[in-house]
Amino acid sequence: MIEARYLDIGGALGFVEIVTPDHRNTDHRDVETLPAILCIHTAGQSGVQWRHVARDLANRGYRVIVPDLPGHGRSEPAPSGPVTSIVDYGDWLCNVLDALGIERPYVIGCSIGGKLTLELATRPERPLSGAIAMEAEAGPGRVNVNGLRRELEDVAGPARAERTYLGTLASVGRSVPEGKAHLIALMHKREDPEISSSDLIGWGTHDVRDRLNQVTAPLHVVAGRDDPWIVVDEIARVAEVVNETSPGRARFTVLDGIGHYPMEEMDDFAGLVDTWIGELKQSARSEEVVL
Repeated sequence: MIEARYLDIGGALGFVEIVTPDHRNTDHRDVETLPAILCIHTAGQSGVQWRHVARDLANRGYRVIVPDLPGHGRSEPAPSGPVTSIVDYGDWLCNVLDALGIERPYVIGCSIGGKLTLELATRPERPLSGAIAMEAEAGPGRVNVNGLRRELEDVAGPARAERTYLGTLASVGRSVPEGKAHLIALMHKREDPEISSSDLIGWGTHDVRDRLNQVTAPLHVVAGRDDPWIVVDEIARVAEVVNETSPGRARFTVLDGIGHYPMEEMDDFAGLVDTWIGELKQSARSEEVVL
């Protein structure tokens, strides 16, 4: 089942889909007890990136929360204009969770969604059950922030959509069939250039390296081997740093043949996420035994 809601967050309507098991006889009270997973999209995009995975995760026994960040998809723009701060997006997501009455969710995000996952995972006042951060380093992302700020002065150029299409194709892994890569790139052309450039400024300025010792729950960091936006070793280093303070709390996975969008590129990605969450649960139980 898919429930669409508009929530008043900070004076603007934010759109969120809540996806639950497709069982006609599922009791509402039972749904409320399912483990919640917050799925966060990439720069300039929307929750539509999770359209297949969210349904499949729900049918594996989860309550899946898929928001569109402010100015993305069906969410209204932030009243103050395009957001350039991952911290501000993190605050907005916390407000969404509060509005839905969700505590200690699992969080999975990709690209700026991965950075948002790290942001949320390092807030001791808002502990998570577990976190999966994909395609995101703990330090600033590799973009020319000054160039992006200049680009915001002229974001309506007609070539931007084609650049997005071609850039997406260049960011997809070599194992992805041509037809699927084409569909992913076509879907990405829908982005708002002003919003995506602002997102990338957030990507290029966000840094949680000094907070990795505050990770609140088991963490899994993931890198696509073919992703041109990240350095695989830097993502592996995130897990190493976390484990220096909390041994065994973090793990690292590299996906061969996959690029910047694992949830769109991979078949049965929900099954893989389900396995990862099972590992996060086991890690949490192990920590409880040690304590």
